[in-house]
Amino acid sequence: IRLRDWSLESKGSRYTANLVSNDFAIRLQFSETQPVLLQGKQGLSRKGPEEKQASYYYSQPQLATTGMLQVRGQNFDVTGKAWLDHEWSQELLHKAATGWDWIGMNLDDGSALTAFRLRDKAGDALWDGGSFRAAKGDVYVFIRGEVIFKPTRLWKSPLTQTTYPVEWMVRTPADFYTVKAVIDN
Repeated sequence: IRLRDWSLESKGSRYTANLVSNDFAIRLQFSETQPVLLQGKQGLSRKGPEEKQASYYYSQPQLATTGMLQVRGQNFDVTGKAWLDHEWSQELLHKAATGWDWIGMNLDDGSALTAFRLRDKAGDALWDGGSFRAAKGDVYVFIRGEVIFKPTRLWKSPLTQTTYPVEWMVRTPADFYTVKAVIDN
């Protein structure tokens, strides 16, 4: 995939990302440590009250990551774990959907959690879902109503005057989580 001078290349079970800007550059290599995680029912993830509102969707959590971060000419070696998603659809979201909360989390024990909800204008869940893959590989796909995002802090954009949730309590059949945006904007 190429977007101007940014790229993500796949070679078997390895990926290379190059992102270059005026003030920084990121060069990373990713290696699979687990099999692909099919989201939803065998890779078909429902995204609304109508059956046709779905996407084909898979994730590659727990990617071993190494590389280099350059900031204003200074280089830093980096290591960690990354997450790659690939999702595509021919269908638009439900007309009542006005927002989307989504998380994909690599957990320290090697498990992986995906959770999402589509919000209506009132901020209520129009649809929700996700999955949990245990470190041993067992996958549980969440059914409608099993994922709850409860905003615990909001932020109002000074530019648009729109209010956004930036901190949530997320409840899934796997556990409870507190999720916070690193930067409100």
